[in-house]
Amino acid sequence: MPASPALRSPCPPGACDCGRDELLERPDADRRILHLTRQEEKRLLERLEHLKSLADLERLQQRMHEQLGLRVEIAPGFNEVRTMRGIGIRLLELPGLCRKTRQSIPAAIRRGLENHPEIAYELLNAHDLLRDA
Repeated sequence: MPASPALRSPCPPGACDCGRDELLERPDADRRILHLTRQEEKRLLERLEHLKSLADLERLQQRMHEQLGLRVEIAPGFNEVRTMRGIGIRLLELPGLCRKTRQSIPAAIRRGLENHPEIAYELLNAHDLLRDA
């Protein structure tokens, strides 16, 4: 009999608003995000911090959506982009996604962009912000 994949351990009571318990109670719910254990989350964050190219980042976004149901939107902000803080990184609402994970994924992507500014330039160029430069 195949073993079921490990689920993320519950957050301490009152420390998170992820809705993990409600998600487990609903039989029709998408539980893929619960397969992101703390160990797997560390591996994901490490991978996001060591991006190689914009294509690599896009591939990771696609895999996060396929495997976890997690959508990450990355686009230049509405104002000028002078630093990496000007690039908007947003996770779409997803029941079961831990509060800390909602903060750590954008931070890891931002660190990856800071480590490789050429990826940020590619991202800006993909949105036609550097067409005249």
